[in-house]
Amino acid sequence: MQIPFLDLSRTHDAIRAELDATWHRVLNRSRYILGEEVEAFESEFSAYCEAEHAVGVANGLDALILILRAYGIGPGDEVLVPSNTFIATWLAVSQVGAKPVSVDPDPSTYNMDPAGAAKAVSSRTKAIMPVHLYGQPANMEAFRALAHRHSLVCIEDAAQAHGASFAGRRTGSLGDAAAFSFYPGKNLGALGDGGAVTTSDPAVARRIREIANYGSREKYVHRQQGVNSRLDELQAALLRIKLRHLDDWNNRRRSVAAAYQAGLAQTGLTLPQVDPRTDPVWHLFVVRSGQRDALAARLDQAGVGTQIHYPIAPADAEAYAGDPIAGESHLGRTLGREILSLPIGPHLQDEEIRHVIRACQEAVTPDHRTGAA
Repeated sequence: MQIPFLDLSRTHDAIRAELDATWHRVLNRSRYILGEEVEAFESEFSAYCEAEHAVGVANGLDALILILRAYGIGPGDEVLVPSNTFIATWLAVSQVGAKPVSVDPDPSTYNMDPAGAAKAVSSRTKAIMPVHLYGQPANMEAFRALAHRHSLVCIEDAAQAHGASFAGRRTGSLGDAAAFSFYPGKNLGALGDGGAVTTSDPAVARRIREIANYGSREKYVHRQQGVNSRLDELQAALLRIKLRHLDDWNNRRRSVAAAYQAGLAQTGLTLPQVDPRTDPVWHLFVVRSGQRDALAARLDQAGVGTQIHYPIAPADAEAYAGDPIAGESHLGRTLGREILSLPIGPHLQDEEIRHVIRACQEAVTPDHRTGAA
C-alpha cells in the first residue's frame, strides 16, 4: 500500500462539482480582482474566526508583513518569534526592517515558551508573534498577559491553525491581529497562493487594506507607498466552498490523530502533547525519534510518505548567516534533527491509518527514543 504524505486530489474530488460550478460562476462574471467573492469570503471568514474584520491578501507571508507595517513596526524594533517555525515568520520581521529575536519552544507542545518570551523582552521589543504550530494554538492567555504588561502587539501566526481554538475562542481572534495562509496544503487551502488578516480593530483593518492596495483607498489616490497584495476573486470563491467543509475536515483530522495516539503509544516514539485548553486541528501530526532518518527510510520502504517540518532552525538558515541572532534556538535545533511528520488529512481511509500505524510499529527499534545516539 502506498500512502503519500499529502494527496489533495482526493479531497478535491469529493467537492469537485462545487468547485467546477464556482469556477464557471467567476468566469462568467468576468471580475477577477476585489469583487463580491472577496467581500463575501472576508465576511464569512471573519465570522468563522470570531473576529470583526478579515482582509484577503496574496499569501501568508504578506499577511504577517502587512500586520507589522500596520502597527508601525520597523527598523530598530525587535519582535519575539519562535525558534522552530517555517522561516516566513522570521522573514516577515526582517522584511519590515525589524529584528527577529528567537524564543525556544515549550518542550511539551513545541509552541513558543511564554517564560522564554518573558526573558527575551527588551526595551526595543515591540511585538510578540507566537505561531500556532502544527495546528495547536499557542498559550495565548500567557502571551496576551505578557503583551499587556509590556505594551506589546500580540500577533498570531495562524497559518497552520484554521479552525483551532484556545479556551473556547477561535484562532484569529486571540491576539491583536492574526495572519493566515491559504497555501494549498493548509487545512483551508486555495488552489494557488492566498492569505488573510483577521482583527477586531477597524483602524488596523483599514490600514492593511490601504497598504495592500498600492497604498490607496480610492483609485489613483495613493496615501502611502503600498504594495500589491490582494486575494483574487477566483481563490476567494473557491475558499468560500472549502470553508463550508472545514469543520468536517478538521474533525476527520482529529479522528486520525486520535488513532495515531492510541496506536503508537507503545512504540517509544515521542508523540504530540496537547494543552487541555486547546482544540487543535492537526495540520500536522509530528513524532520525535532519536533515529529520525532511519525511521523515515523504513517508513518509505513500507510505502508511507513522510516529511520534516522543519529540518533547519531559521537562526541557522543561510538567509541569516550574516546576521547576529538574539535569543535561544537550542531546542529548535534539536527538534530539527528529531521530528517527523506522518500522513494526516481528511482524505485518509481507516485502512490507510492502520497501515501507517503498523509500519511505525514495525519500523521502530529501542534506539528510536528521543535523544538516542
